[in-house]
Amino acid sequence: MNERLGRWSSGRGPLYVLLAARLRTLIDDGELPPGSRLPPDRALASALAVGRSTVVAAYDQLAVEGRIVRRQGSGTRVAGAAPTPLRSTTDAPAFLHLFEPKDGVIMLACAAPAGPPAELIEAYTRILPQLAATTDDIGYHPMGHIALRRAIAERYRQRGVPTTPDQVLVTTGGQQALSLLARALLRPGDRVLVETPTYHGALEAFRAEGAVLRGMPVGLTGFANALAEPRPVLAYTIATHHNPTGAVMPALRRRRLVETAAAAGVVLVDDEVLADLGFPGESTPPPLAAYDDQVITIGSFSKVAWGGLRIGWVRAPARVVARLARLRVVHDLGGNIPAQLAAVDLLSRLDTLQRRGAAERQARHDHLRTELARQLPDWHVPAVPGGQTLWVRLPHGDGTSFTQTALRHGVAVLPGTGLDAEGGSTDHLRLHFLATPDDLTEAVQRLAAAWRGYRPPPGRIPSMPTLAI
Repeated sequence: MNERLGRWSSGRGPLYVLLAARLRTLIDDGELPPGSRLPPDRALASALAVGRSTVVAAYDQLAVEGRIVRRQGSGTRVAGAAPTPLRSTTDAPAFLHLFEPKDGVIMLACAAPAGPPAELIEAYTRILPQLAATTDDIGYHPMGHIALRRAIAERYRQRGVPTTPDQVLVTTGGQQALSLLARALLRPGDRVLVETPTYHGALEAFRAEGAVLRGMPVGLTGFANALAEPRPVLAYTIATHHNPTGAVMPALRRRRLVETAAAAGVVLVDDEVLADLGFPGESTPPPLAAYDDQVITIGSFSKVAWGGLRIGWVRAPARVVARLARLRVVHDLGGNIPAQLAAVDLLSRLDTLQRRGAAERQARHDHLRTELARQLPDWHVPAVPGGQTLWVRLPHGDGTSFTQTALRHGVAVLPGTGLDAEGGSTDHLRLHFLATPDDLTEAVQRLAAAWRGYRPPPGRIPSMPTLAI
């Protein structure tokens, strides 16, 4: 076995990544045929003079890829002699809540509009004649309907980002856009820089491709210092109405981030799914792509209109879009064409929808903060200039255990640690403020009752207050 591994430790990158790469080659080339038994963790670590954790991490990576099978009592074997186990799936609370019935629980975990707006209903009505007149079109458009790609490109142009339709890929929502980008751009062991905290769906997409995540402060502060070896392949940011903190990256910071990423050859992804959710009177800086055409941008109707519309997109260099389309067609021949035609109509009325939605969101944001201040005054609840969520810091205990107590009192919230790539943010919760005022009031009453009865599990380190400096 040692002879087969050869000089696996030569090269750059974490040792477990290099070991996994060498084992992967041996498996894919047939030198380790299906059913071959691999050495136990400790034995291989001793033979290679590395820590056991290096071997464990390499084996875990190969298990995620389905190349090996690990079973308690029977050791580690190359997959193929027995049916390969199903690939691991997400355990992110926000996703799992989508599968569960409400049963009287107030859902403050998944942030999304509660129903389609009138503009969307009207859009479907208006596109019916166009749909009825459609001929010579089999309905498969892997890159998206050309009318919608043109409309999205025009909207970027109006925002100061010249864009052509071949730079736009329409996707089934923003989550598919993230998954396609992760699959197209990442390989197991690639390093990805993410904000801590950040959108849990991005973390899940990157982890599914075996990426190694490094957390950084919101805004990717310190980005230049993180470019030392091993150099990251990709950096992901939510520059406008950050999820979950609501922060907006200043224009100067945007320019510097884009310039630094371009100079280092790091792919920069700007998630703009929440960019249209500013409160009345709030102005936002241009998209990151306004500073460099190579920046990849993700957008979606899911938050500004309705999650059930399932229309998202990627705005990127044409070569990247073409690659994503070839990857997408294997899994999805194209999205829903009536929905895309309705989205074209909706885009022309998006400013009206934004203005109405902005006032309503701000009113509910203010209502939730008022109720929290009244019933849970020791919770730290900063205001935000837009978005959908509040990032709440608990005065003691931890978010993970408290969310279980809250659920028993009939309200679902997200613990901060699930949004943190490095397992931090343990003393935080994410609450959305999109529910009706009556539901928000009731939710806070339930949270207050849960807090009164909450007892942190033994061994938890109490969270410390942040000193103002």
